Amino acid sequence: MSRRRRYEGKAKILYEGPEPGTLVQHFKDDATAFNNKKHDQIEGKGVLNNRISEYLFLRLGEVGIPTHFVKRLNMREQLIREVEIIPVEIVVRNAAAGAIAKRLGLDEGTQLPRSIVEFYYKSDELDDPLVSEEHITAFGWANPQEIDEMIALSLRINDFLTGLFLGVGIRLVDFKIEFGRLFENEMMRIVLADEISPDCCRLWDIETQDKMDKDRFRQDLGGLIEAYQEVARRLGVFVDNRPGDGSGPVLVSSK
Repeated sequence: MSRRRRYEGKAKILYEGPEPGTLVQHFKDDATAFNNKKHDQIEGKGVLNNRISEYLFLRLGEVGIPTHFVKRLNMREQLIREVEIIPVEIVVRNAAAGAIAKRLGLDEGTQLPRSIVEFYYKSDELDDPLVSEEHITAFGWANPQEIDEMIALSLRINDFLTGLFLGVGIRLVDFKIEFGRLFENEMMRIVLADEISPDCCRLWDIETQDKMDKDRFRQDLGGLIEAYQEVARRLGVFVDNRPGDGSGPVLVSSK
């Protein structure tokens, strides 16, 4: 059955959903970095990101974070509510890594004085530039109330995920999220959209400091799929069969 494709990004495809106001979000195996300047196919990545993101969105929903997630449909796809994406990426940083370490001359891994929220304009052509609240309101990407709501939700998400990952021996260094406007009848609310997976988080093993995220691809460290598998395993959504039985890893249902 052919489906109407609504949007294709670097790591996902959105199709029209089975009911009005819904979409099907398909996770691809594409690995990209530096706004698609570096690109590869890594078999199984989409399956893992689908399951990890499903698990995290469900857990966030349980603590009252509004999201676009409805349910997982299969190994690679989720049913989501259609939202109007706000063209601003939110990055929450707990420790120095990536752009902020380079920009401010900080040693990677340095704990920041407090969690820092940054805004980036969603534009691959411009390499997602860092912007301020002034830019966001001046260009009409979001109004001051929406910005306040996104910051408040981002910090709540950070608090919850920091504790969740800490409980499985992982340090949440930083993460990128997106929000959208969900229209229901005459009401509009801001909800968490897109995904949360090792593609958009920096996750370090607390004991070894090993990177368990897309930096393994960005920095040519190798072992990306094994790192993602380990994150899924610790979260309880992935188990290995016995070594050598030939059937490979098995994904298990969410709790």
